[in-house]
Amino acid sequence: MRSLFEEVRADDDASRLLAGTTSRNELQGGWENERIAALTSDPILAAKILRHGDDENKHGRLFAVFLRRRGLMAADISDHADYCVLLQWRGIGLSHARLREDLPPSDPELKRGLAIVADDEVNHLSYCHEELLRFREQGHGELIERTLKRHAMAEIRATRDVSLAFVEAIAGIRHWPAWKRSLLSLGTHAIYAYERLIGWRLPSARMHWDLPRPLADQVASSSARIQAQHSASLDLAG
Repeated sequence: MRSLFEEVRADDDASRLLAGTTSRNELQGGWENERIAALTSDPILAAKILRHGDDENKHGRLFAVFLRRRGLMAADISDHADYCVLLQWRGIGLSHARLREDLPPSDPELKRGLAIVADDEVNHLSYCHEELLRFREQGHGELIERTLKRHAMAEIRATRDVSLAFVEAIAGIRHWPAWKRSLLSLGTHAIYAYERLIGWRLPSARMHWDLPRPLADQVASSSARIQAQHSASLDLAG
């Protein structure tokens, strides 16, 4: 897997695709969080969402710097390979129409940047935990559980679709043989099946939160996915 990451990182066109897409999605997430904060009536929650948006903008700038220092421009991608677009198509989050209403660096440099992103994402998950507890105490436990499950299923599907689209794109850029492309696609489908059937509700860590098991399992699964993404990012950075 490490050699695969090295191959992708060393290729300019593959880097343009991956880093450019990540930068665009992070900056879009920053704007979305800013607008959500402006539309949120709860001042405590609004402040946390706004800080989350600031972090997303910072992450987008980090990947933009990575491209600029290599003298590269972000590559265009289709909507079918855009994680944010796929989630919107599946009804996750507020539409942009609603939100618009009025209202080459060295490996150590890249690794530090990715570590910042990963640490911020863990912090984002922590404030989400706090808000879930607060809403549960207000009597919204069942609604939270239904919403988390629906969002988890949509995110798992979007991750699969984006992963398959990127496998095809990178395979074309790197002229991978059919067996390599098929193997990576098969792995993507296997991860999707695991996440859909088992992974999203693993009772791997109820942490110290006083949550009912279904809710705790869903939150723990989100935490595990972020930690896995953190590890993969650091592997990519070398």
